[in-house]
Amino acid sequence: MAAVRGELAASRAEAAAKDERIDQLLVQIAELTTQVQALVLRLSRDSSTSSKPPSSDGPGKRPRGGSSRTRSGRKPGKQPGDPGTTLRQVEDPNERIVIPAPASCAGCASSLVKIPVAAVRRRQVFDLATPLPPQVIEYAADVKCCPGCGKKATGVFPAGVESAAQYGPDVTAKVADAVLGHHIPVHRSTLLVMELCGMKVSTGFAASLRGRAARLLEAGFLPSVRALLSGAPVVHADETFTRTRARTVFLHVASTAHLTLMHTGDRSAATIDAGQVLPHLSGVLVRDGYAGYTHLDHVLHAWCGAHLLRDLRGIHEADLQGQLWARAMADTLLEANRLASAARDTGREELTADELRTIHRLYTGALARSRQDNRNKNTELARHARTLAKRFEEHREVILRFTTDLTVPFTNNQAERDIRPAKVQQRSSGGCWRTLQGLADFAIVQSYLSTAAKWGISRYDALQRLFTTGAWIPHALTPDTATA
Repeated sequence: MAAVRGELAASRAEAAAKDERIDQLLVQIAELTTQVQALVLRLSRDSSTSSKPPSSDGPGKRPRGGSSRTRSGRKPGKQPGDPGTTLRQVEDPNERIVIPAPASCAGCASSLVKIPVAAVRRRQVFDLATPLPPQVIEYAADVKCCPGCGKKATGVFPAGVESAAQYGPDVTAKVADAVLGHHIPVHRSTLLVMELCGMKVSTGFAASLRGRAARLLEAGFLPSVRALLSGAPVVHADETFTRTRARTVFLHVASTAHLTLMHTGDRSAATIDAGQVLPHLSGVLVRDGYAGYTHLDHVLHAWCGAHLLRDLRGIHEADLQGQLWARAMADTLLEANRLASAARDTGREELTADELRTIHRLYTGALARSRQDNRNKNTELARHARTLAKRFEEHREVILRFTTDLTVPFTNNQAERDIRPAKVQQRSSGGCWRTLQGLADFAIVQSYLSTAAKWGISRYDALQRLFTTGAWIPHALTPDTATA
C-alpha cells in the first residue's frame, strides 16, 4: 500500500510539474504572439498600410495590400465618346508623291501603260523638318547728336531687347519648358534643345530661367491665385519634405481642381499661415490628420479617407482575427463613399436620411467592435488600435464630412497630385535643391505651370506668354465661371 501511495504522489508531482511547464509555455506563447504582432505592425508599414509616401517603399517594392480603389466597371483604353488621339490622314498634305502602277501585270505580263487608274491608295507620313540654323535679328538704333545742346538722341529698342547678344523668346520658352516644365537637369536640357532645335545655349542661361520666371510671377500671378483660393468653397492642403542645403524643408500646397499655390518653410502653424490662403478660408479644408492644421478653427475640416483606409489596413493585417473592427470601419468608409459618389452621379445635392442613418449605424458598430477587440489587451498593437479608434470616435464629423457635404471629396488626392512634381524634381536633381531660394522659386513656378495646365494651357504656351507678353493670370475659380 505504501508503494502505491508513493507512486501516486510521484504521479501527482509529475503532473503538477507538467501543468506548471504548460502554464509557462502558454505565457511564453502569449508573449511571443505579442512580439510577432508588434513586428508585423512595424514591418508591414508601407504606403498602402500607413501615411508613409510611396517613395519610401524602396525600388522595386510593390505594396502588399495594393490599391484601395475599387473597380469602376469600365474597360481599359479609350472610353466611349472620347475623341481619342489616333493619328489620322489630312486632306491637304505639304507634299504629295505619286507612285505609278507597274507597267505590266505581274500575273499575265499584259501591258498596263494605257490602262486608266481605277483607285488611289493613300498613306501619309508625319515627320518634322530638319531644324534650320538660328535666325539672328539685329536691331540697329541710330544715334544723333543735337547741334544745339550736344545731347545724344538714340532710337528706342523694342521691349525685351536689352543686351548686346541674347536668346529670343522662342528659345527661352523651349529651354524653360525642358528645365521647368519637364524637370530635366540643366546640362541635359541644353543638349536636348541642341539636338531637337539646332540651337546651342549655355548652362548658365538655362539655370537662370527658374529665378527669372519666379520674379515675373510674384507681382501679378501669386496675389491673384491667393485671392481666388481664399474664396474657394473647398480647398485641399498638403505638405511634403524636401532636402535643401543638408536640411529638411517642407513644401506646402493649397489647391483646387483649377488652382495651385505652393510655398516653402517648416511644418509649423506659422508657416502654414504664411501661404496667405488658409487663414482666410471660409469654406471646407480637405487635409490629412496632421495636427498642424488644427489652429484653423474658422473653417470646416475634412480628413482624407485614403489616409484612414491605409491606417486601418495596417491594424487589420497585423492581426486578421483579433482586429476585425478595422476591417469593419474600412468597409463603412468605402460604403459611405459609394453612396456619396452615386448621389453625385445622379445630380443629388445630399444623401437621404436613411442613407446617413445606415452609415452612422455601421460606424457606431465598428467602434463598438474596436472596444471589444482590444478589451484587456496591453500589447503594442492594441495600443495603436485604441489610438486609431479614439481618433475615429472623437472626429466622426470631420471624417464623415464628405457624406454631409457632397461637394467635399472622399480623399485629398487633389493636393497629393499637385505636390507630386516636387518628388520628380527632387529625383532628377540629385535628391535635393542647392539653395533655399531655388526651392522657393520652384514652388512659385510650379504653381504657375500647374494652374495653367488645369485651365488647358500647355507648359510651353504658358512659359512663352510669361517671357513675352507677361504671365497668364486666372481671374475666376473655374474656366466655366470665367466665361460666364
